[in-house]
Amino acid sequence: MTTQTHPVDHELIQAATHIAGTRCRGDNHTMAAAARAHDGRIITAVNAYHFTGGPCAELVLIGAAAAQGAYRLDTIVAVGDRDRGVVPPCGRCRQVLLDYFPTLKVIVGEQDRVRTVLITDLLPDSYVWVDHQLDAE
Repeated sequence: MTTQTHPVDHELIQAATHIAGTRCRGDNHTMAAAARAHDGRIITAVNAYHFTGGPCAELVLIGAAAAQGAYRLDTIVAVGDRDRGVVPPCGRCRQVLLDYFPTLKVIVGEQDRVRTVLITDLLPDSYVWVDHQLDAE
């Protein structure tokens, strides 16, 4: 499989980095995410760690976006606190992001090697939930 890269939205990285630096405090909030909605808005969120699992920043962001009326996201990035930089989504987040936004672009990579790829490139040969839903009749 050949992965095609897309332009990097540095404003998203800056937004997530700002949130990670100002809102991530203690062990409960260690990751921040930022996404660009289809209408151009930037939505941000932090994870909510809990010993039972808790949602990652990317999943919290999906809910925050919906609460703001943003149901279509174009690009997403996650950033770790303590200047850890861009962090790729975990496996669960990759699947959820694919299910909600099958054309989503994701910023991954380290420092000066960040790049933007499609969510389908991060989860090849994946199960696509919407493909297995019964047609509404």
